Amino acid sequence: MAFDIEMIKMVYSKVVERVDIARKIIGRPLTLAEKILYAHLWDGAPTKNFHRGKDYVDFAPDRVACQDATAQMALLQFMQAGKSKVEVPTTVHCDHLIQAKNGASSDLQNALNTSNEVFNFLESVSNKYGIGFWKPGAGIIHQVVLENYAFPGGMMIGTDSHTVNAGGLGMVAIGVGGADAVDVMAGMPWELKFPKLIGVKLTGKLSGWTAPKDVILKVAEILTVKGGTGAIVEYFGPGATSMSCTGKGTICNMGAEIGATTSTFGYDESMERYLRATDREDVADAANEVASYLTADPEVYTNPKQYFDQVIEINLSELQPLLNGPFTPDLSTGAGSDMTQKANANDWPLKVEWGLIGSCTNSSYEDLSRASSIAQQALDKGLKTKAEFGINPGSEQVRYTAERDGILDVFEKLDATIFTNACGPCIGQWARYEDPKNAPKNSIVHSFNRNFAKRADGNPNTHAFVASPELVAAIAIAGRLDFNPITDKLINENGEEVKLDEPKGWELPPKGFEVKENGYIDPVSDGSNVVVSVNPNSERLELLTPFAPIGNEIKGAKLLIKAFGKCTTDHISMAGPWLRYRGHLDNISNNCLIGAVNAYNKQTNFVKSQIDGEYDAVPKTQRAYKAAGIPTVVIGDHNYGEGSSREHAAMEPRHLGVVAVIVKSFARIHETNLKKQGMLGLTFDNETDYDLIQEDDTFNFLDLHEFAPGKPLAIEVVHADGSKDTIKVNHTYNQGQIEWYNEGSALNLIKKQNS
Repeated sequence: MAFDIEMIKMVYSKVVERVDIARKIIGRPLTLAEKILYAHLWDGAPTKNFHRGKDYVDFAPDRVACQDATAQMALLQFMQAGKSKVEVPTTVHCDHLIQAKNGASSDLQNALNTSNEVFNFLESVSNKYGIGFWKPGAGIIHQVVLENYAFPGGMMIGTDSHTVNAGGLGMVAIGVGGADAVDVMAGMPWELKFPKLIGVKLTGKLSGWTAPKDVILKVAEILTVKGGTGAIVEYFGPGATSMSCTGKGTICNMGAEIGATTSTFGYDESMERYLRATDREDVADAANEVASYLTADPEVYTNPKQYFDQVIEINLSELQPLLNGPFTPDLSTGAGSDMTQKANANDWPLKVEWGLIGSCTNSSYEDLSRASSIAQQALDKGLKTKAEFGINPGSEQVRYTAERDGILDVFEKLDATIFTNACGPCIGQWARYEDPKNAPKNSIVHSFNRNFAKRADGNPNTHAFVASPELVAAIAIAGRLDFNPITDKLINENGEEVKLDEPKGWELPPKGFEVKENGYIDPVSDGSNVVVSVNPNSERLELLTPFAPIGNEIKGAKLLIKAFGKCTTDHISMAGPWLRYRGHLDNISNNCLIGAVNAYNKQTNFVKSQIDGEYDAVPKTQRAYKAAGIPTVVIGDHNYGEGSSREHAAMEPRHLGVVAVIVKSFARIHETNLKKQGMLGLTFDNETDYDLIQEDDTFNFLDLHEFAPGKPLAIEVVHADGSKDTIKVNHTYNQGQIEWYNEGSALNLIKKQNS
């Protein structure tokens, strides 16, 4: 039975009326994304037609999910919101703070030993405020959500960019910063610019070595890492309905890598099968009663170009296995000879040292079963892995069932390491090297979603390539990046040529799912007597002090750093070993922008101070500016803040005294996070003005006292030689967001309203 069946039934009781009204107001058939959006308006039934990409709209999400790294800051903020209990169903999942090293049992125990203070804090806060708590080892947040909470036609937000995984069950599920989550948990509307719509028509059918992973790798190649920004991607067509629910989840999951607001599929039989297999017959029955409202109107999929802003068509029957990378998830290469040529041309190491399967993207029962069929072939045909091999199951339910069915035993016989049901290497929680900064150049393949430099193991020389679990298994056996299992043969222990057959697997476990202890703790009904304590001397946790408003008179601001090229949230606020400080704003601020490349010397964490003219680390330099009462500005390139939803990338510069971030363009979540924390997120009106900014520049904001929606701002840039340039910058702040700025943060405004 579903956790929130009454809430789900309530959503379905409203969807018919609201969608029918929206269809009349708009005067045409609706996409699935539009149906879900109009059914979740904060004000209730639709009264107007919202303009895609222009109108800010208030929504009422059905639930919130937080992972342990981001939950710390989200809950620290919620504790200031003046509420005794969350207003919508909310869960916390402990999956990020478990480092992969030796294997599941020892790694989990080590995490409990080293992060017990944080886990206890999260459990006690969850208990006090009515939040469901999933213990360390219970599983990866997005797999657990898919198994337990996601439902067709629903809307949820989560403090992780890969919340979008729930689109595999027909949701509009969106990654946000913790401050957004606080809004919803506090019973307030959640604001989003009404998304544009991208339709992806899938024809044909996957077969052989191609997998759902290859679909999103192809889409990433087509749209690039910013092509989906501000849009919901909706998949449809015969190829879509032929795929499994968890396969759909994989595709939606990596939609975060193209910048999409979210991705989704219409309700179909595969979703019904998955709901029933995961003990949610009640949800399936309820969904079936309103099934036509949980997918697009037929006319939309018949003539998609009339209803979507952009349409892409992919023939799954023609799709080939792909590897994306290195260093960016949109650089796509076909398996085999294409990779040979490209690797040789770019000096990518062809020898593969690790193959890794798992993460929230590809850790379902189906993923493990298909990969294990390749592992079983290796055993049967006298092959051994030439690369090291690691497996992260997605949840305790998946792990227990896979162990029961002999799947994990196959991997272990091939000397694979079974890691904890947690994120592990996918987010940099991997103790691969003693000294990662000086580790050698190498290649790895994994089924994760991201492959930025230093992402998995902290080594800037690790070339990480993203592929399907079955291709990862084959390449780990072959030990070569350019191995093509469709055409290439291998030499076994007896000196014989052997060839791997096509992978096989099960969409769902033939004997059904089973688990003894899923790791869930229900909160007490009345948490008023639960005490949440934070040691004032803790290095891991720190109660928040509200930010003071920056104000409308910014003069004499100095340049902290002009970031060159790609500057993701990993560059702004690294994960890996820094995850331990996610609940302590001052301590984690010591990683602020240390990965960003300084445009003037092409070095990281080495910037010039205008106080003494010396070069030093970014956080140290910025702390000196703050101590001297000098405001600072950060300059960036395109898609600044790409990647994770982590709001620390906005909170750290805010805490240290940065007043504005001025870039060519923003990634959606990061721009929102800056606004939420009461900062200025601005874009160059003329992108070439980026080139005007010099190392010793001073910035005077000329008309910030006239800060208003749709009105550009003027900034006087004073150069060291006394010359000046006045540049125009744009912003997307509406009046409500300007109020956040005026109050110092959105949280300050919430607290004021609840006082």
